[in-house]
Amino acid sequence: MANKPLVSILMGSDSDLPVMQEAAKALEELGVGSEVHTLSAHRTPEAVVEYVKKSEAAGYKVFICGAGGAAHLAGVVAAHTALPVIGVPLMSAKMGAAGVDALFSTVQMPPGIPVATVGINGAKNAGILAAQIIGAGDEAVRAKTAAYKQKLGNDILAKDQKLQEKGFKKYLEEQGFV
Repeated sequence: MANKPLVSILMGSDSDLPVMQEAAKALEELGVGSEVHTLSAHRTPEAVVEYVKKSEAAGYKVFICGAGGAAHLAGVVAAHTALPVIGVPLMSAKMGAAGVDALFSTVQMPPGIPVATVGINGAKNAGILAAQIIGAGDEAVRAKTAAYKQKLGNDILAKDQKLQEKGFKKYLEEQGFV
């Protein structure tokens, strides 16, 4: 049986799925249920507000919103809930921009409407941050998140050990860097 969804992952377009799926994957790995929707701050604003209210009533704890360009989705969600909102600025290939437009639109919220913001295309970090927020009140999620971070550290130490054993040049060749 899947975990009850506690995190809502929203994006303005299904073209954002390749990036935003990383939030869902991170949450799944940490044992936190989520659901994913495509809703637009500009094309379906009423549906966004209705969904936020429905999700709040259903017991969701965090919203993750990915958007490129003007990136208003996180702000619209944050304007309609007192729950934490995490914004994921997305790279906008159409505009040839490096996602900076979306980054600025996401971080520059007016006073009283905060949006926590991760890096450009940082959906995985958004998922981990959502788990950390939930973990503040859920010992099991906190323990899984702590174990995940410990594993990250152990992985780096193992890679460093291989690097030291094999030497710089051989390690580069084996990893396909040269």
